[in-house]
Amino acid sequence: MKKTYKIEVDCAHCAMKMEAAAKKTAGVADATVSFMTQKMKVEFEEGADVSAVMADVVKACKKVEADCEIFVE
Repeated sequence: MKKTYKIEVDCAHCAMKMEAAAKKTAGVADATVSFMTQKMKVEFEEGADVSAVMADVVKACKKVEADCEIFVE
């Protein structure tokens, strides 16, 4: 399953760090973060608990970029 999330990030380098952190998160098959569109696309592994995985993605992204925002509905 793939989902797209609105984000707020200050620079392209920060977006790149967030993307790397998201890709390393358990349950994430792939992730892309676009500074230009302010969106994060996440592809989840088969059978993953989307809300739990996204909670971990948010934590991982906050570690590399403390002032980023990921709007998880």
